[in-house]
Order: sequence, then C-alpha cells, then structure tokens
Amino acid sequence: MTDNTQTVVDTALRAAPPVVLEPGKVHAFHTPSGVQKFDLTGPEHTGVPPRKAGTTTVRDADSFAVYYDKHHDGDTEVYADAERLTVTAVLDAHTPADARWEGHRLHLALRETTAWKQWMRLDGELMDQDAFAEFLEDHLPELLEPSSADMLEIAQSFQAAQKVDFQSASRLSSGQRKFEYVETVNAKAGQKGQLTVPETFVIGLVPFEGSEGYRLTARLRYRIGANGLRLGYKLERPDEIRKTAFADVLKTIGERVDSPVMNGSPA
Repeated sequence: MTDNTQTVVDTALRAAPPVVLEPGKVHAFHTPSGVQKFDLTGPEHTGVPPRKAGTTTVRDADSFAVYYDKHHDGDTEVYADAERLTVTAVLDAHTPADARWEGHRLHLALRETTAWKQWMRLDGELMDQDAFAEFLEDHLPELLEPSSADMLEIAQSFQAAQKVDFQSASRLSSGQRKFEYVETVNAKAGQKGQLTVPETFVIGLVPFEGSEGYRLTARLRYRIGANGLRLGYKLERPDEIRKTAFADVLKTIGERVDSPVMNGSPA
C-alpha cells in the first residue's frame, strides 16, 4: 500500500462515526491502530471505583460489628483464628453460584494491654525486695485481694526492710507466709523481726484492648539465699484466661453478626 493510499484509509477511519455499543455507557471508535473501546462508566470517567476493595483493620468487637453491619451481605464469610487473635470477614465472598472478588475484607487484630504484657513478662521471675515492692506500687489498680491499700502497705514493708538478714520463711494456717529476719544495721544489730504477707493474691486484668476484665490468682514465690530475699509471683493458668477472653470476644461478635464464625483463616 502506497503512502497516499494509507493516508486515504487513515482519513476515512478518522471520519467514521463512533459506534454505540451500550447507549450512554460503551462506545467504539475507528482509529488507524484498530477499533478502540471506551467505557464511560469506568472509574477514569466517573471517579467511582468499580467495586469495594481493601482491608480495614479494627481493634475491638464493637468496631468490628459496626463496619460489618455497614458492608456485609448474605454471602459474607467470617473466620476466627485463636492462635493469631484475629477475626476476618470476607465481605464479598463467593456465592454458591458465582465467583466474586473476595477483595473487601474486615480484620479484627486484638492487641494485648500494657498491664497484661507487664504481668506476663515477670510471671515466674524473682526480683530483689525493692524491685518487687516497686512493681506492686506501679500496679495497685490491678490488685483486688488483698486490697490495693493492704498491698501498698506490704510493699512499703519490704522497702523498709532493706538492711536485714532474712533467715527463714514459714506458712501459717491462715494461708499467709511469715518471713523472719535479723536487723543488720549497727543500731539494731541482732534485733529480730518478721514480715507476714499473703501467700496468694488476686489481680484483675484486661487481656485485650476493648475487652472485659478477668480475675487471676497469683501465688507468691520467694528464695532466701546469699543475695538475700528475692520475691516474685506465679500466675495460675494465664493461658486459659487468654483463651477465655478471646472466646468471649467471639461470643460478642457472634451475637451481633448474622454470619456463622468459622475456625480458621480465609485464603
């Protein structure tokens, strides 16, 4: 084809009227490179996304329910992963008859509270008297039984008994632990004394941000050695409390969404 002939063809194509494939929606135009289709309903023309997409992350059951209520439909799927502490809703999941994008998701990722992490970090660890007393003072709001006032008094007693030589500890019939010591300061050298503390105490902790609070029992731990008296605590079954807290979050979600909560994670 000569240059003149090609010019004639290109001119004819440019002059050809557009073809309406869908009135007001899709048009086709003849161009030298071929037929070009233009979808006037596409996001580049309307500014509206073709579908909902993206993952929204929330931190508590109430927020999960609010977003779910706004965007779910009858085929939405919900999955819970107890190990990862997550709940995920696939808001545009496949239907029984048709495939869908599965690209619009709601993700609950629980976060442990600062207090929970601090109590877990020192669980089973022994500290010197002053460090143990400071820990109790810093966590008075979580101390339930004995009361925070009583536990503060115990903490202050340990702080006051710094220059003493702890010699023995015994368990009383009341369930308390009695520590006997001898003063080592010059003015009171040889003077004996004792401290009585509860062998167990109860704390109240909120495991996850936005969740309920739970009671845990802590058992006093101690060691009398060359470095003096060292103190700590051992929590009873904290993992079970954590599992219960997650189960309660799922229960709250289950009461507010109309999709069954499945065990696992979506693909």
